Amino acid sequence: NDFIFARPAVSTEYIESYPPVYSSYYPGAHGGLRATIRRIIQDFDWQRPFADLDRDVDYIMRTAQKHLGGSWPQIEANFQIQVLYSAFYRNKAAYIIGKAINGSAEYPFAIPVLHDADGKLYLDTILLDAWRIGLLFSLSRAYFMVDMEVPSGYVQFLRSIMPAKPRSELYIMLGLGKQGKTMFFRDFIYHVHHSEDKFIMAPGIRGLVMLVFTLPSYPYVFKIIKDVFGASKNMDRATVKRKFMMVKQVDRVGRMADTLEFSNVLFPLNRFDDEVMEELEKLAPNCYEIDGDQLIIKHLYIERRMEPLNIHLDRMERSNNIEGLEHAIKEYGSAIREMAQANIFPGDMLWKNFGVTRYGRVVFYDYDEIEYMTDCNFRKIPPAPDFETEMSGEVWYAVAK
Repeated sequence: NDFIFARPAVSTEYIESYPPVYSSYYPGAHGGLRATIRRIIQDFDWQRPFADLDRDVDYIMRTAQKHLGGSWPQIEANFQIQVLYSAFYRNKAAYIIGKAINGSAEYPFAIPVLHDADGKLYLDTILLDAWRIGLLFSLSRAYFMVDMEVPSGYVQFLRSIMPAKPRSELYIMLGLGKQGKTMFFRDFIYHVHHSEDKFIMAPGIRGLVMLVFTLPSYPYVFKIIKDVFGASKNMDRATVKRKFMMVKQVDRVGRMADTLEFSNVLFPLNRFDDEVMEELEKLAPNCYEIDGDQLIIKHLYIERRMEPLNIHLDRMERSNNIEGLEHAIKEYGSAIREMAQANIFPGDMLWKNFGVTRYGRVVFYDYDEIEYMTDCNFRKIPPAPDFETEMSGEVWYAVAK
């Protein structure tokens, strides 16, 4: 820990690159805004023709004008559009990412490019809200593929659009996982040095497989695979690791939380409260060791902290927030449906296994029982022989593995 996560000896902030990180366009000098947007799209040197680029550019113009309140603002002397040099590829879409600058105002945008039924290209929409663009870069989605000469330049540009996103998360979303993990841990060590609160057990119902603790001042949770599983869990440590790796490799469709996996992590021993130490000693004695004033955890997963869905629903109910309650329930259903569309069956669908993000999306985060849909056998539940059987706590039919 003293050396692996040290600060870099060379600054990565000001590396020049060719081609440049982004291209700048000046509508005043290039035939107006419409012609400039058309040129921006064409400069990506796509290998297939557009079905109707003029139609799509008209849609972009109309949507942008509507977003700005129905009329274009006064053009300032510095008016320009900056666009990242490479497109961002994920699944069936390529995304054009950029921002318009006019005076002191900046307007971020993202334009997804798709194939139509004939294999020709079209612009699907334009995202103009920073929070919507932030959702594209959520760790609950698949990583982008981007051809970058200088990744730090891309991350710096993206942070100008999404200042709340940690640099580590942006590196990970651009497919540079090791760099992202290194930066994450640097930030974590810095935070530990500049805080005093203690690690506590994460709020919510305790899991049967994972021991989960958190630092209240830090927006992440730390997960350890227990040595002792709950009685109803018929699996081993290798199976749980395999499930986490499966989630890493599938399309998470915005509904499964990504995790960062670390080995032999040092924590200051005096920062753990007594309850966490008791749980570690009782349920995961082989997962850690104490070396002087340090606690070494041999293997753990780190993921963004979310409010457990069961706690969120209780809170909505107590405050009589019917709209919030309905929204969360619909999100829960959407999460299960969208995972199924990506060939993922969550297995254990209790509310406690889902979390609510700061954007109000419901995301799944308990992976020990997930399976590919195509590996599952789904059967209709046979009718109960009588009313008493149906209302009992026990099932009246056999369930295979």
